[in-house]
Amino acid sequence: MLLAYRLVKLIETHSDGLARTLQQKIETCDRCAAYQKLPAGELTRVVGEMYHGMGQWLMGKSEEDIERRYTRIGARRAEQGIPLSQLIWTIALVKENLWEYVQTNNLGTPVELFGELEILQLLDQFFDRAMYYAVYGYEHAREAPLATETTNTRR
Repeated sequence: MLLAYRLVKLIETHSDGLARTLQQKIETCDRCAAYQKLPAGELTRVVGEMYHGMGQWLMGKSEEDIERRYTRIGARRAEQGIPLSQLIWTIALVKENLWEYVQTNNLGTPVELFGELEILQLLDQFFDRAMYYAVYGYEHAREAPLATETTNTRR
């Protein structure tokens, strides 16, 4: 478990750099073009907070915490006009960015890393849930105006 602790601390310590690297990737990614509409620094701030609190997200937060956070993010992206495909691609890039960072920082031998499979599973589980709840929030934000319009036209 020492390697898992080192991994989480490394991510948290370098959260700002990880967030900036991700921002650069998104700015040059055709699959994330709509993110150019976001207020300056919003994505870097949101992702930086997530990386900085990675230990809490993996060990201390419940699924309800992830649900609350990512449902709000999904709804916000819907309100901002970000296509759902770009929202999902961005969450995948957040995860990919993290893996690239871990690989370049040589945290141990493959045998050590295999022994820490639990933390890797927690990371995967976190990102899978983040995607689900972001989509959930996105879909419900899109449905809310339709329900309001239907109610208003019936009057």
